Amino acid sequence: METLAAGTARRDASPVPSDKGLAKAAEDAVVLRVSDVHKAFGDLKVLNGISFDLRRGDVMSVIGASGSGKSTLLRCINQLDPPTAGEIYLNGVPFGFRVDASGKRTPDSLSNINRLRQDVGMVFQQFNLWPHMSVLRNITEAPVRVRKMAKAEARELAEQLLAKVNLLDKRDEYPARLSGGQQQRVAIARALAMNPKVMMFDEATSSLDPELTGEVLDVMRGLGEEGMTMLVVTHEMGFAREASNRVMFIHEGRVEEDGPPEQVFDNPKSERCRAFLSKSYR
Repeated sequence: METLAAGTARRDASPVPSDKGLAKAAEDAVVLRVSDVHKAFGDLKVLNGISFDLRRGDVMSVIGASGSGKSTLLRCINQLDPPTAGEIYLNGVPFGFRVDASGKRTPDSLSNINRLRQDVGMVFQQFNLWPHMSVLRNITEAPVRVRKMAKAEARELAEQLLAKVNLLDKRDEYPARLSGGQQQRVAIARALAMNPKVMMFDEATSSLDPELTGEVLDVMRGLGEEGMTMLVVTHEMGFAREASNRVMFIHEGRVEEDGPPEQVFDNPKSERCRAFLSKSYR
């Protein structure tokens, strides 16, 4: 009895996280923060105050009609099209801007932006592989040149990633000799080679024939199951429902719905979201 009591006392004496401790832990888990982001091209307003947090291990699918601002959102996050207003943070670090000692906000230097971009993997609709390089070179080039990784180490990493996307036997081929689905899987491996903190996919299967779409989605599902933090713009409603833990519906540059897939698909609060899903998901 004394042993049990002592053991119980020791457990009771374990530190209990305070409210501040829990808040800090939640804050530390935020990989990407998008705060009131706007984007305009002249008089055309594309994004109208987008805000959300993406936490470590989240797989968020972004859905919505063509022209709703989904791809522009990714380009703003990655600073390919800097936001007109609003703020983006990557692991708590301002991305695309800096704040001086007086609190003034100014655009960041290109070198700092490029440094942070290394932590954001981006897979586009088009594969954007270098046609004059082999599959292996396509994957090893950035780790060697940007991360200063030894060539032997980069080759070993590339082969591991090619095995992950089931393309190890294609390492010496050139992009022109690959199918569209194979090229997109190489593009995913190339992005992963930089060891990003978050992976973003911009309609990664939209340019593929239906029979090739599944092989790319399978790789993306596998990444999510392994704990990769992912932001996925997609028109594949089955993937959004099955492979995501969050779904965000955007309409005219605004977030109309954001929640677990079962809530968004089965009981959306937004009338526009219901109308969109009735046409695109059955």
